[in-house]
Amino acid sequence: MRVGIGHDTHRLEPGRPLWIGGVEVPSDRGAVGHSDADVLLHAVTDALLGSAGLGDIGQWFPDDAPEHAGADSAGFVETVHGELVQRGLAVVNLDVIVFAESPRLSGFATVICQRLATLLRIDIDRVNFKAKTGEGVGPVGRGEAISAMASVLVDSKPADMDQRQETDQTT
Repeated sequence: MRVGIGHDTHRLEPGRPLWIGGVEVPSDRGAVGHSDADVLLHAVTDALLGSAGLGDIGQWFPDDAPEHAGADSAGFVETVHGELVQRGLAVVNLDVIVFAESPRLSGFATVICQRLATLLRIDIDRVNFKAKTGEGVGPVGRGEAISAMASVLVDSKPADMDQRQETDQTT
């Protein structure tokens, strides 16, 4: 078994979309970044990479590469997940936290968990989502930034995992 952790922070600005975990969340402010600035998917990507000792998101998807401008961060997760599968690793579970003063995210927990489970090809009960505020402290608390953390446990794939993943891909 191996553990990976990931963290990301993005500035927030008015008039931009806010993507969290592959889900567009209605908000008057959105994250600033080279890709879609999905803070949670970036943290998940880093956690996956860390679990396999494969560096970090900046090495795999540089923020100055033109091909990543405006990119859907779900592609980052899918690419890295595919790399783990090739190395014989399967995600056991994922635990994530998003730190944002607003909007309130509890109403989006289920849909975010479902999106993460789909991207990682695991059951939704293996994904846990928490949302925290900054309690008015620091950039998050003042609504200037959004942050996320992710922790993932991976293990060598059981023999029947290849068949389940192939079945999932064809359905």
